[in-house]
Amino acid sequence: MTFDPPVPRRTVKIGEAAGLVGTTPRAIRHYHQIGLLPEPGRGTDDRRRYGYEDIVRLLWIRRMTEAGLSLDDIRTVLTADGHRPRQAVLEALDHGLAEKEAAVRAQREVLRRLRSADSDVGLLSPAVGEVLERLGAGPLRPDQLDDLLVTERIFGPERAALQAADFGLLATDEKLRAEQDRLDRAAEALTGPEDPEVGELAARYFAHYQAMEEARRAAGIEHDGYDPPVEVDPETGRARWPGLEEARRLPSDVTPAQLRIAELVGTMLGAWLAGEDGGPGGEHRLPERSAGSSG
Repeated sequence: MTFDPPVPRRTVKIGEAAGLVGTTPRAIRHYHQIGLLPEPGRGTDDRRRYGYEDIVRLLWIRRMTEAGLSLDDIRTVLTADGHRPRQAVLEALDHGLAEKEAAVRAQREVLRRLRSADSDVGLLSPAVGEVLERLGAGPLRPDQLDDLLVTERIFGPERAALQAADFGLLATDEKLRAEQDRLDRAAEALTGPEDPEVGELAARYFAHYQAMEEARRAAGIEHDGYDPPVEVDPETGRARWPGLEEARRLPSDVTPAQLRIAELVGTMLGAWLAGEDGGPGGEHRLPERSAGSSG
């Protein structure tokens, strides 16, 4: 038996080179265009001819892309003059992969919460779900989920968690729910910001706010642990939350009367937080307001 070794060809065409490497002619042409692979010589038929060194370089390019390097990074690695540039590229790549890994873990955590909650509440921050679970609140209404989504975007996850606590308390405490409904109906019935009932209704809303605050604390939900720092204007005594200006740009169906009530409640809350009447946790007496007061 005799064995005649094959006579190797010195060069191959682009399709054959692609087949040997496991890529496509289109990819090889792209490597030429971006300067990743030098343009080879052409044969008598004016077609590119690829030699052994070209095949080797293509194989290295493919291995590097499989390792996660971008084409720009591969160009840097292949043209790096010395050890340091290559190490810098690899360190940057490792950092980028670590960030992607963290992002994937975060996405999987959201999916876990979604499956566990079986509700869109799983798409909100973990703090929201934790508060609702602590209160034993049932499923939230779609409009409440909408409100939490907007609050989280404008004011942050802490404020959304506090709002979720309010939703949970209103769902589990009939007395608080009934008072909230009475206040909301009365506010909707106001004729305008100059309505003589505005001042008294604002005082009732503030008293309701305090009752909600006490209920949150009784449930182990401390105000300071969830609410972002409140800024109190020293001149007007009005309370301001971070994000308030952005919130004012939101489209809203709030009536002028409801807006006036919110302003009055903000002033009362500012005085309360500033300690003018005892502050949170201390003795506080509501401002004297007659039924005809406009604040």
